[in-house]
Amino acid sequence: MEVRGSSPLSPTIKPKEIGLTAIDLKTQISNLVKLQTIDSEIYFLKYEKESKPREIKTIEASFEEKKKHLLELEKNLLDLQKVRKEKELELATKEESNKKLQGQLYSLKTNKEYQLMLQQIQYAKADASVIEDNILQLFDRADRGKIEIDREKHLLQEEEKLFLDQKKKVEDRVKDIDDRLAQLEGFRKQVLPDIDSKILVQYERILKNRDGLAIVTARDNSCQGCNMFVPPQVINLIKMYEHLVTCEMCNRILYIEE
Repeated sequence: MEVRGSSPLSPTIKPKEIGLTAIDLKTQISNLVKLQTIDSEIYFLKYEKESKPREIKTIEASFEEKKKHLLELEKNLLDLQKVRKEKELELATKEESNKKLQGQLYSLKTNKEYQLMLQQIQYAKADASVIEDNILQLFDRADRGKIEIDREKHLLQEEEKLFLDQKKKVEDRVKDIDDRLAQLEGFRKQVLPDIDSKILVQYERILKNRDGLAIVTARDNSCQGCNMFVPPQVINLIKMYEHLVTCEMCNRILYIEE
């Protein structure tokens, strides 16, 4: 690793370039650390806030799926009732036809015609009996369907309460985040005047390009931003406060906690 020099991405800022002494630079770094504490919280709060619409969408989709299931049950019940009515109409037609056959029975002149008519009547009665059984089965299925629909409606009411409660919690959390962000922005404005403009430009550029983390400690000969090894000679340069030192790997500003 080497100390960043005049790289266009991360220019090294020396005290003489901006009229700073070593003590001033140490103070500037201290102020940057304060700013980073604020910015880190801002970054994570904004990240959390961005995830909330997806969270609401997920619980909403789950609730809508349960509503869809209830609608399917109600549709199935209507279909059963429609089929039952069709069967009842078919049965009525069969019974009417059977009455006509019964009426014709005694007007027949030969025994053969009489036997054939009796056979037709038996067939008609058998068909009617099958239709009646179908109607009874449809009644039974419809009754079970009604019971299931009532149960699903009750469960859906409970699910709706849970859904609305979860949604409100998420919305309340978003409001809390907005309130805290406004507070943090106020704190940020208080710190900014204490930071040199050139140093601030470099800090904010790194902040934007490195996921909200621009300044990190060099601890145990390791950059705490990317875990890159920091040689002892670089540690000494950081402690000298002659210029800002950045990590060779992640380009974040390095400092030593005291």
